[in-house]
Amino acid sequence: MNTQTTHNTDILCYAINNLENTNEGLYGCDLHNELFNTDYFIIGRYEAEQWLIKNVGIFSAIDTIKEYEEFNFGDVKTDLTESEKVVNMYVYIKGEEILSNIELLQEKWNDSLTNEDIQAIKIQLEELL
Repeated sequence: MNTQTTHNTDILCYAINNLENTNEGLYGCDLHNELFNTDYFIIGRYEAEQWLIKNVGIFSAIDTIKEYEEFNFGDVKTDLTESEKVVNMYVYIKGEEILSNIELLQEKWNDSLTNEDIQAIKIQLEELL
């Protein structure tokens, strides 16, 4: 298994696990924030650094963050000297990319999600594993 597949699997599993704690009524447009911005993917500098080294490469993750933040915010907001902040922002960005390919979520973007919608999104994510 290559590292691209490994880190995407980790991120997909994280999203799927967080979906289990997602309640209906959340708007589709808020799902990314709920899954990837209300808790940490990794806590701890050492663990974050090791995950980055094993799965992405520290500089590759930093490049991804810089490109994303400069495009979206005009400058870099993430503290790139903190591995924990780097890994969590990287996962936030990759989570956005993953969810942008979930067809049902795009259809329900401006709607409240039902439990059935959440389960269907979960199934679509599981199919990506």
